[in-house]
Order: sequence, then structure tokens, then C-alpha cells
Amino acid sequence: MVNEYSQQVMTIAGSDSDGSAGMQADMNTFLARKVYGVSILTAAVVGNSYGIHASHALPVDFIKEEFKAIADDFKILATKTGMLTDTKTIHAVIESYQKYNFGPLIVDPVIITKHGAMLLEQEAYETVRDELIPLATVITPNFYEAQKLVESELQNEDEIIEAAKKLQAMGAKNVVIKGEHTGDSETVKDYVLLEDGKNFWLEDEYIDTEHINGTGDTYPACIAAELAKGASIEEAIRIAKKYTHDAIKNEIAVGHKFGPINHWV
Repeated sequence: MVNEYSQQVMTIAGSDSDGSAGMQADMNTFLARKVYGVSILTAAVVGNSYGIHASHALPVDFIKEEFKAIADDFKILATKTGMLTDTKTIHAVIESYQKYNFGPLIVDPVIITKHGAMLLEQEAYETVRDELIPLATVITPNFYEAQKLVESELQNEDEIIEAAKKLQAMGAKNVVIKGEHTGDSETVKDYVLLEDGKNFWLEDEYIDTEHINGTGDTYPACIAAELAKGASIEEAIRIAKKYTHDAIKNEIAVGHKFGPINHWV
């Protein structure tokens, strides 16, 4: 009998000490979606529900050793990237991913927060854009990241559609542009452009809550999990959209301010 958790997936991300985002959100998602998760740790972040207070990047040699250890023992069916901190780290991740067989790559381009704050220095951002994105089976930028990557404000649906085409032209096979999360709209709409040209919008009600930490990590982590289980790209994206929305809608009381989403949902 094959155990339902036998599919193995990997996250390459930073550790968020309050458990709400980063590697912890990815691993929670993997467990909830019934796949076995392993992790490549890139950085450690000191934070809680009030905010981030310190961070420390791991040495590149250590990151490469993590990759080797995983490759020597596990059969990884899909991989998801998160925070990659700096240019040296990004190059180490690209080199190691290409060296081993770790399945399709789901790139969460952690460049800008959902509130519009830049997270990477310019050189590191350019490395993500020019060298990591071309490896992506699926890329899942938030609204602000998509604007930055295509160097254009996205003021309407037609411009979002054009942005997705530009991201494909950069090398990403399948594109999910996550909608802007504001209280000005009753819904949140994500745009999806698949490798075969099929495209569609995914729409859900806007949830007015401060418990959204880990949303950007969970969505692509769920895509990776579903691909490992044999879903098509479209199926994986649709499942991930619904799972993430449900995790936001069904709040849990953790932390005093900006809390995590509910992976138990």
C-alpha cells in the first residue's frame, strides 16, 4: 500500500520565526495538502505579528550542502521558491536546482510585499528577473511584483493581460498574477495565462482581515503540492486559489496584530 504522503515536494525559502509565512507556511501547506515537504533554508527572520525585527542570510556553501543532502535521499516531484535574500543566494539556488532533478519549479518572486514595499536590492531583483524566472514552470507574482517585472503600472484588466504575456516572454511557462488586495473592491481577481495560451480569471470575495500573513507563500506551495500529486497545471492553480481563499476566510486567533491564515482549513 502506498501511503498518501509519499509524494515529496521541496520549498526553498527563509524561516519566519512566528510561523506565519516563509518556509513554515509552505510546510504547513504541504502537510495540509497531504504531500511530504522538505526544505532548503536560505535565511532566518526574527518576527512576530507586529513585524520583522531582524534577519540573517545563510552561507552559500551551507545552502549548496542542503541541496546535495536532499538530492542524495529524496525523490522531489515539485519545487517552490520563496525569499532568496541576495544575489549570491539566488545564484546558488539556480546552480543547485539545475544540477539535480527536483521537478517543476514554482517561482514565487518575493520582490515586493503586498503593500508595495521593495524586499530585494536592485542587483538581486535583476537576477531573479533575468535568471530565475526563465526556469519557472509557474510564476506567481503579486500585483506589485507584476508591475515591477514588466516596468509598467497595471491600471486595468487589459494591462494585466499584457503583463502576463510579457512574463511569458521572459521565460515563465505559466503565469498567475495575483489580484490587488484592497478594501475598495468586493472581490479579488487573479489572472492566469497558461503555456498553451488558455487564459482565465479566478475571482473570490475580498475578505477584510489582518490575518493574511503567508498568503503569498501558500498559493504557490499548494500549486507545487498538487502538481506532485499528478494534477494538471490548471487544476493545481484552481485548487490553490480555492484553498488559499478558504484559509483566509476561516480565521484563527494567533498573534495580536497581523496574523497567519488558517492552513487547517
